[in-house]
Amino acid sequence: MSKSSVALMDTLRRSLLVLAAGTFVMVTAEMLPTAVLPQMAADLGTTPDRVGVLVSAWALAVVVVSFPLVRLAGRWGRRDVIVVAMAALAVSAALTAAAPDYPLVLAARLLGAAACGLLWASVNAHTADLVPGDRLAPAVAVVLGGATLGTVVGVPLAGVVAAATGWRAAFAGLAVLAVLAAVAVRVAVPAAGAHVASPAGAAPDDPPVRMVLGRVATTTGLVGLLLVGHFAAYTFVTRLLAAPATALPGGVPTLLLVFGLASAGGLAVVGRLPAARVALALPTAGALTAVALALVPLATAHLASAVGVVVLWGVATGALPALAQTEIMRRAGERLRTTAGALIPVVLNLGVAVGAAAGSAVVARSGASAVPLPAALVVLVAAAGLAVAQARMRRATAFPASLSRNTPSAMTTVSPQSRSPMGAEPNQECMNGA
Repeated sequence: MSKSSVALMDTLRRSLLVLAAGTFVMVTAEMLPTAVLPQMAADLGTTPDRVGVLVSAWALAVVVVSFPLVRLAGRWGRRDVIVVAMAALAVSAALTAAAPDYPLVLAARLLGAAACGLLWASVNAHTADLVPGDRLAPAVAVVLGGATLGTVVGVPLAGVVAAATGWRAAFAGLAVLAVLAAVAVRVAVPAAGAHVASPAGAAPDDPPVRMVLGRVATTTGLVGLLLVGHFAAYTFVTRLLAAPATALPGGVPTLLLVFGLASAGGLAVVGRLPAARVALALPTAGALTAVALALVPLATAHLASAVGVVVLWGVATGALPALAQTEIMRRAGERLRTTAGALIPVVLNLGVAVGAAAGSAVVARSGASAVPLPAALVVLVAAAGLAVAQARMRRATAFPASLSRNTPSAMTTVSPQSRSPMGAEPNQECMNGA
């Protein structure tokens, strides 16, 4: 390998790690109120449920503002957008730390949510810019590894800081991390990938934009449906597995830690998948999630079965975000990369919101034990839809290839008797795309 190739690989690794640090900050910022909920409520003179609204309002804001902000920032380079949005996230955290009352905290959080929606869209698209298509899944796994660490490490660590020095210190520390992340992106991440020649261009044999958009929308919608089923059950995981968790040291928090570690394992598996297996792995992970949810009612009596279900559930759902993002970005191609990048955070947050609301409706009527089986059915339908969509796409891409192998332009010789004196051969070549 030449020195230039080695230098390029080093730059790519460093860039992905820096973007992973950015997703760590983003997820920590989103979920931080859950770690400091009692302290915030007491200090701001409000109720814990109003502090909880800070998380749901964040998700709703991401859904509403992502597409408009992506359009407004469309003329900027993606790296510059990431830097500016990360700086805005730092401002949001600093304002939250200094806010004297709940309305100002809510306003600061909405600013952070807007920045985070733009960040997710830009990071998703820029990751695809940096690497060739056959390396997208490992790259996405690295970048989303930071998000996983934000859930498993960042939020609990913020809770420790808040317990020791107060919730405002936790948000101030988050502001410092966001500034450092913005500087690191500006210094260490290239503006575009070396393999991208003309991101806005389209090859002559590319499918029509409407067809590509339809494929992206189908995949994204099915992923969203899958997330609805997952979050309908996961929202109430502490109630569903409370009984067997009593036999585990640390109880439910330890079981949730097992889930988080299993999720990290699922993400690591995605990073090692061959490019040809990624598309098949997405519906497979969905099917495994459905199996895990269906087994939850059978796992409420024994600790070993509960741990087994949690591990299966964690591995399958840990792999899902990276697999879904890879497949969506791959189907979008370079022409619709920005649109696809914005779709991903919108669908994720809608999955959280709709899933939690649907699960809450079932719990209010029939109790938590009634959630897993319908949730498993929803996930199974989505996984089956993803498998069908993938099979149709394979057939659609294989059909033109089979035609090209049987056309005269693909033959090494052409009979002189078959040629028209009026120039039919050039016309035939034109029809074949030559």
